[in-house]
Amino acid sequence: MREAGIVIVTHESEAEIGECLDRAISTGAEIVVVDNASTDRTCLEAASRNVRLITNSENRGFAAAVNQGILALDTPYVLLLNPDARLETSLDALVECCRRPGVAGAGGKLVDATGLPQAGFAVRSLPSPAALICEVLLLNRIWPRNPVNWHYRCLDFNFSTPSDVEQPAGAFLMIRRDVWQELNGFDERFYPLWFEDVDFCWRARQRGYRMCYTPDAVAKHTGGHSLAKISLENRQLYWYRSLLGFAAKHYRSSAARMVCAAVFLGSIPRMFLGMAAVRSLTPIAVYGKVMALAGRTFIRPDG
Repeated sequence: MREAGIVIVTHESEAEIGECLDRAISTGAEIVVVDNASTDRTCLEAASRNVRLITNSENRGFAAAVNQGILALDTPYVLLLNPDARLETSLDALVECCRRPGVAGAGGKLVDATGLPQAGFAVRSLPSPAALICEVLLLNRIWPRNPVNWHYRCLDFNFSTPSDVEQPAGAFLMIRRDVWQELNGFDERFYPLWFEDVDFCWRARQRGYRMCYTPDAVAKHTGGHSLAKISLENRQLYWYRSLLGFAAKHYRSSAARMVCAAVFLGSIPRMFLGMAAVRSLTPIAVYGKVMALAGRTFIRPDG
C-alpha cells in the first residue's frame, strides 16, 4: 500500500489540470481527481493521464468532493492539492510531519510565479471574531497592517523555518486519514466553497491536534482559477454564507451576532463601491441578499 495519496478537486479546470497532474504523478503517489460537473475538457485531460477520476453530474462543492476523494483512497496520508498548484518537490517532508504524534496535518511553502512565498495566504491563524469583523468592515483593506489582520494573516511568518501553525492553506494541505475519520470528514454544509478547510483545522485543534508547516515541501500556486468561473453575485453570496456559517458554528452567540452585524453594516459601503465599479445597480441585489442572510443568522445564530 502506498503511504501518500493526492486528492485534486476540479471544476472547469482544463487550463490548469494537465501540468498539475504531470507534477503530481512524478511523486509516485496514488491520485484521485474528483470533478464537480465540468463542461470543458477537464475530465479528458485527467483521463488521458490514467489517474483515477470521479465525475459528479452536479457541483457537489469542495468539501463533499474532498470527502469523496479520500474515501476512494486507502493511504494513511492524503494531500489536498488545488488544480492551479504545481508540486516542486516530493511529498516526503509532508509525510514526515504527519507521522509525528499529535499532528493532524501539514502544509508546505506555496510560492507565486516569481518564487516568493504567498504571505498572508499560505499560513494563517484561525480567525477570531475580531479578524472577521475587520475583514467585512473593510478595515483590512484600508489598514492592512492593523494588529488584528497582522496576526490573522501571519504577516511576520518566517517561511524558511519549520513550525507549528494553526491554519495551512487548503490548496496544499496533507492530512491524516485517521484524523479525518475522527472528525467525520469535511463539513459539507460549507457549500460550494470557502471556510471548509478552516473549519477542519479548527475542529482538529479542538481535539488537541497540531498542524505543521515545513519549508521543504514546495508548490507553485497561481491562485483564483476557480473564482473566475463564478459570477460576482454568487461569489459574494457564497463567501458571506460560509463566513456566517463558520461564525455561527464556532463562536459564542454574542460574538456570532457581532459578526452578523458587521456583515450587515459592511455591506452598505461595499454595495456603493460595487455600483461605482461596475456602473450597474446589480450590487444592490447582491448585497441585499447578503444583508438578509446576515439578519437571519443574527436572529438564529445557533441554526
